[in-house]
Amino acid sequence: MREKLFETPSQTAGPYVHIGTAPQSIGRPGLVSQPGPVIASDTGPAITVEGIVHDGAGAPVRDAMLEIWQADSAGRVGPHGLFARAVADFDSGIFRFQTVKPGIHAKGHAPHIALLIFARGINIHLHTRIYFPEDRELIASDPDFARLSPEARDTLVARSAEGGGYRFDVHLQGPQETVFFDI
Repeated sequence: MREKLFETPSQTAGPYVHIGTAPQSIGRPGLVSQPGPVIASDTGPAITVEGIVHDGAGAPVRDAMLEIWQADSAGRVGPHGLFARAVADFDSGIFRFQTVKPGIHAKGHAPHIALLIFARGINIHLHTRIYFPEDRELIASDPDFARLSPEARDTLVARSAEGGGYRFDVHLQGPQETVFFDI
């Protein structure tokens, strides 16, 4: 008679996400972003995206780690796609990515950045997207965006920030909860 095996419970990413990735652990103050080798060679317009991940009470999740996956400036994905990882600043909760503005995707998707969020208490990382306010016409025809309610759509569009960058805050719960995709 064989003993019945049970599924192992899920584990969260924390509370030790920052070990080895936080600037404090490598002796440098401030924010850090570790781009993959392709980002540095892409020739598209450079942009900065920054924001804060907020928990259900509105407090910053100061130990979040985030990844971006995106098309290059010509809209190409696959081996041409871009990747970067950043950790939230432990004091302020701010994350920052320096990358390029993605181009229009060949499959009818508006320019966007896929954002993955890893943090304590989250069993499986969360998937969301960052769309750009100047692409409203393209966004309106994006097949994934069109499936959402108007209120939900607003949670996926970054705001223009000073200096030509973008602000994108993530809300894990509550009335401003960001849309997360089940991928």
